[in-house]
Amino acid sequence: MNKRLTMQEIKQALKDDVPDARLLEDLRTDERKGVQQALASYDRRRRKQKQLEEDWRAMLSFDDQCRGGRRLVTAGVDEVGRGPLAGPVTAAAVILPEDAWFPGLTDSKKLTSEEREVFQRHLENEAVTAVGEASVEEIDRLNIYQASRLAMLRAVEQLDPQPELLLIDAVGLDTDIEQQAIVKGDTLSASIAAASVTAKIHRDHYMTELGSMHPAYRFAENAGYGTKDHLAALDEEGVTEHHRRSFSPVKARLSRRQ
Repeated sequence: MNKRLTMQEIKQALKDDVPDARLLEDLRTDERKGVQQALASYDRRRRKQKQLEEDWRAMLSFDDQCRGGRRLVTAGVDEVGRGPLAGPVTAAAVILPEDAWFPGLTDSKKLTSEEREVFQRHLENEAVTAVGEASVEEIDRLNIYQASRLAMLRAVEQLDPQPELLLIDAVGLDTDIEQQAIVKGDTLSASIAAASVTAKIHRDHYMTELGSMHPAYRFAENAGYGTKDHLAALDEEGVTEHHRRSFSPVKARLSRRQ
């Protein structure tokens, strides 16, 4: 059968998630180099997809283990933006649907911006999501750790329905809701991974908007982190109201100007 197919037709057929079984069988015996290269590419793609599915099942299983066999409304909670010199710290809380199926969803730092955007669209349509922030002023007044906890708590408080169990990336919150602080939770827990993506998307969008108002600092590119270009802009343009004055690089530049 494959002898009658052109390479273009074969490549198109192999793009299907489940190509015709008879076609695959015939292609395995096809000696054409191009056919075998196309098959090798298909096999690599299928192996990668299978691994993503296995990893996602493991993350869902981790959440189930945290529930201890109980049917609890569970929210994953994570934050982003502790390290930057500018902008708020942003947190998200996410309740996944019971049939959540997002193979490839993991810690936002391991995903490309395009992958995060795709997953976020699914989460907004299928999950319950909420976002909370702590401002630059709160970061400077409370310290970044306490401000991060405040942003997380604000995200949780916005959830409807309210969760019965919180799975939180590494920290504990001041709430009566049952909770578990999980080190590296964004790589272990499905719901925490979802929260990490939601938080990252919202903060990046905010910093992009901020960057359009303050182009010299290139916030859209560095998300407020202390890159070489950002530090140079601080030296040349000065400190804005969006910078964290309690952070050493900003504090040092304020002292020099005084």
